[in-house]
Amino acid sequence: MTTPTPLDAAHAAMDAAPDDTGPRLRFFERLADAELFLLLENEPEGDGIDPRVFDTEDGRFVLAFDREDRLAEFAGGIAPYAALPGRVLAGMLQGQSLGLAINPDVAPSAMLLGVDAITWLTETLAHGPTQTEARPQEVTAPTGLPESLLTALDAKLAAMTGRATLAYLAGVTYDTGARGHLLAFIDVVQGAEGALARAVNEALAFSGLEAGSLDVAFLRAADPVSAQLARVGLRFDLPQHDAPDPRPAPGTNPDKPPILR
Repeated sequence: MTTPTPLDAAHAAMDAAPDDTGPRLRFFERLADAELFLLLENEPEGDGIDPRVFDTEDGRFVLAFDREDRLAEFAGGIAPYAALPGRVLAGMLQGQSLGLAINPDVAPSAMLLGVDAITWLTETLAHGPTQTEARPQEVTAPTGLPESLLTALDAKLAAMTGRATLAYLAGVTYDTGARGHLLAFIDVVQGAEGALARAVNEALAFSGLEAGSLDVAFLRAADPVSAQLARVGLRFDLPQHDAPDPRPAPGTNPDKPPILR
């Protein structure tokens, strides 16, 4: 029996609770984070790809699978494909009048996402963090945060390999008198700040919290406040690279996605 993928599990949870917004949001989060294999008409050439498009009574769809063997099973053998993060593929489809068929006929997570669903996903992912300035006056143990947010943060940070050493989640009071929660990343790799802030923002967006907020800071281990956070904060250890990063594959850089032909 084939082991279910994270997308299968998220789809099953969504099906089991059709009236619950939480599992549906988590499914879309797993989809955005997943590596998807997009079925192509031809082998990729340069920066352009030519996806196979299927016309149905529900609209026009490209086909993507969360495992290579599922794509091969659908295609009846080896077929050209492009491997892309779900978030990149959704962004490429935005405005193209194309929906996305996920694992059609080959997995329990098979489903069709129409143009409206693609638009919602890309708009949700596009809501980036905002930058403000305030000085923490006191940090305390985090309280009152829902389990859904903690689970979402844990999943997001587990995918941020090598971006920082660790992070602390704590309650915070600022010199302005404002109170909230702070997620402080320690010893961040130069240039990774944006990706980490977006990951936290997405964890909030897909956790189902209305008007939720979480401040993000980037500190060095030698900063005095880091020692305070270590005493009271909830610690998240980020995975580290075992070896130097390989050269990124086409489609893995969201700032330079392939071009649909």
